[in-house]
Amino acid sequence: MARRTLSGALALSAAALVMTPSLAQASPPGTKDVTAVLFEWNFASVARECANTLGPAGYGYVQVSPPAEHIQGAQWWTSYQPVSYKIAGRLGDRAAFQNMVNTCHAAGVKVVADAVVNHMSAGSGTGTGGSSYTKYNYPGLYSSYDFDNCTSQVTNYADRWNVQNCELVGLADLDTGEDYVRGAIARYLNDLLSLGVDGFRVDGAKHIAAADLANIKSRLSNPSVYWKQEVIYGSGEAVQPTEYTGNGDVQEFRYAYDLKRVFNNENLAYLKNYGEGWGYMNSSVSGVFVDNHDTERNGSTLSYKDGATYTLANVFMLAWPYGAPDINSGYEFSDTDAGPPNGGSVTACWQNGWKCQHAWPEIQRMVAFRNATRGQSVTNWWDNGGDAIAFGRGSKGFVAINHESGSLSRTYQTSLPAGTYCNVQNNTTVTVNSSGQLTATLGANAALAVYAGKSSC
Repeated sequence: MARRTLSGALALSAAALVMTPSLAQASPPGTKDVTAVLFEWNFASVARECANTLGPAGYGYVQVSPPAEHIQGAQWWTSYQPVSYKIAGRLGDRAAFQNMVNTCHAAGVKVVADAVVNHMSAGSGTGTGGSSYTKYNYPGLYSSYDFDNCTSQVTNYADRWNVQNCELVGLADLDTGEDYVRGAIARYLNDLLSLGVDGFRVDGAKHIAAADLANIKSRLSNPSVYWKQEVIYGSGEAVQPTEYTGNGDVQEFRYAYDLKRVFNNENLAYLKNYGEGWGYMNSSVSGVFVDNHDTERNGSTLSYKDGATYTLANVFMLAWPYGAPDINSGYEFSDTDAGPPNGGSVTACWQNGWKCQHAWPEIQRMVAFRNATRGQSVTNWWDNGGDAIAFGRGSKGFVAINHESGSLSRTYQTSLPAGTYCNVQNNTTVTVNSSGQLTATLGANAALAVYAGKSSC
């Protein structure tokens, strides 16, 4: 969440993060660093997808939408207005959540929970789990004394106090400097850890002081748990993403913003030094994405509506060794407030509006490419000065992307051993000769990706 209006939901969300007891790491723990963000999928559907698609494809993590009890309503953003810390939201109860975690773990997929801990709700009523509440009173959990004294909205991002003590789009702002509040939040996160959760995405982290989050994290049963924080970069703003890297990873929003601009209006050739070379945070603390549920709605990034351009941007992200990538997987919308089809129940991909970007063949197959090329530097960069690029990942892989309007035929120099490889972008085989050269023709807005260990299609 971020600059979200209650009706329009213009918030910006973040990505995937880690921390060991003393050091934030480059990617989630383990050898597989790609997270599928199944936005507003219910827990039963997530469980099936872990078993059927995510595990076999090599995804390391699945991120699930906020599990806590929240305000009633069909809109997606009701999930981001908690009214208790019971697992009793529209996506499933405690038993469904536990089954999902167990099923995903059995498939080799770890679970990240989206944690809304900056605020509670904006009104009063009865929550999805039957809890009664008013804006500043949540019986058995919080009373008016547990909220910040500022009850006006955040309006000035140049003022740290305003950003971290006032109300984000009118939502009751928790006083995270208070010991009781810190303990209550930690108890909620520890409850999720007790169910096997492997990490958290901290929603609205920019609106919580980094020291407050560090204190909360220190109270967890696993203080080194994977931790990614939504801290949106804003030039000249009082609160900057780098303040939070001591806690874990931070989502690098500029990565997504700039990908949209480059793919739509500039040249892919400019991507040769993408990452730190563009002034971004260090790769080792950055979560990256092409889009998320907020940015696809407010138009600040590419989205599924951009078709082949969107696909190619995801191919690039998965092939390029910077940060820990999230693949956003949501549903079609024309109304930016619209909640998930069928209340979050996904019976099949590409039906009832579910877009399932994580399972688009050109994207899904790049997860295995990323896993196979892990730790390899960029080699053999080539570009045409325009929108055609190619690069290797050491001796482990090679990618070519043609974002031009016409086809491209050429011979590429790679560092791959001679042999036959499967181009996982279209399931055809290509040959690398004894000089490491590969000749291919790419259609407009098409890509090629080969990697060691994948010789047949």
